[in-house]
Amino acid sequence: MDVRVQGPGPAEPFLGARDLFETELDVEQPVTVRIREDPDERTRVGHDADGHHLTISRKAATSAMARELALHEYAHMHHHEREHPSHTQDTQEAIFLALAGHSVERRKLTHVHQIANHMKDIYADDVWLTVAPADKLVAFLEASLAAAVADRPHDPARWHRLTPAADPEITVVNAAFALGLVERHDLVESDHRIYDLAHAAAADAPEVAFETFRERFRDLSPDPDESEYRKALVDVTRDYAGGGSDGPAAAD
Repeated sequence: MDVRVQGPGPAEPFLGARDLFETELDVEQPVTVRIREDPDERTRVGHDADGHHLTISRKAATSAMARELALHEYAHMHHHEREHPSHTQDTQEAIFLALAGHSVERRKLTHVHQIANHMKDIYADDVWLTVAPADKLVAFLEASLAAAVADRPHDPARWHRLTPAADPEITVVNAAFALGLVERHDLVESDHRIYDLAHAAAADAPEVAFETFRERFRDLSPDPDESEYRKALVDVTRDYAGGGSDGPAAAD
């Protein structure tokens, strides 16, 4: 793997992740890592004729999770090069198929895109967890879920949510993703604290089918074809947002 690191941050986490990744897998096109000073810069990956581009904040690049974040993004690149269905499926197409005839809140459409990203992340994690331990990932999922549960409203009827991450409904899905992932790879025991946190999140939005989403994420086919993956994405979209209309209407 050809990995080049640019910007005000350490190269070691990305080069160390490369060395680990290469023990089992490969990314054929060049990888450019761009570290940005902006602490709010989201970790994101792009692809063009020159190769793959990973943009990450300096805060993330110097965090305890930096190597694992790099491994995760290399896994996305690996799937992109091999045209894995989770990385080639047009999300908008699947959402249209799932929600045609339903009126859906804009925030729920935003959530559906987050759910689709969770499905892509499941397949990326399937890859990199074969080459590195999962201890930091479990701790990260636990801390993220604890923060979301602590941020829940005391009075939902008067609470105005400002971001999708703070919304109790998508927090339930995020909790289901966390449990589905750790169960998919047998990462924790049944008495781990993450179970208590997930069930607390589920209690805050009982209208969301927590168990359904946990099973959906946990049991995604390890090697789906295009049709199978499209159906899985359509089904999970309908699970979350497909039943909210009393009559035919276009999505908002």
